[in-house]
Amino acid sequence: MELVTPGIGLIFWQTITFLIVLGLLAAFVWRPITDALRAREGFIADSLDAAENAKKEISQLKADNEYLLQEARAERDKILAAANDAAKKIKEEAKEETAKITAKMTEDARALINSEKNAALSEVKDLVASLSLDIAEKILRKNLEDKKAQETLVQELIKDIKVS
Repeated sequence: MELVTPGIGLIFWQTITFLIVLGLLAAFVWRPITDALRAREGFIADSLDAAENAKKEISQLKADNEYLLQEARAERDKILAAANDAAKKIKEEAKEETAKITAKMTEDARALINSEKNAALSEVKDLVASLSLDIAEKILRKNLEDKKAQETLVQELIKDIKVS
């Protein structure tokens, strides 16, 4: 029965040994283990906080990026609209300038044609007058070769002058 009911000495020495081991463990092992566990717990908490902060920063960056992207798109649309307006304005100005130049060229061509036509008509008139005078001179010389024809012509001219 001794195995079932241990003696007082055995309990005493086991208690002392337990207390010594407990003291040694508390002095050398328990504190470092709890410190390590606390440090690990703090590291995990800090990591979770850092992850949460990083998540917030990423979501803020995404929101900022979306805002900047929308602003860039709006600015691009403004620039494209301004470029299209400028292109249309330049086209219209070019059309107007071309129309003015065409009208001026047409007017200049008409004026040149008219002046050339008038010059040609004047030249033709001069030529006709010159030819008429040459013909008249030749006819008169032929008709007025004799003295009697000259006197007859002078008499007819004088009659025509008085009649008119």
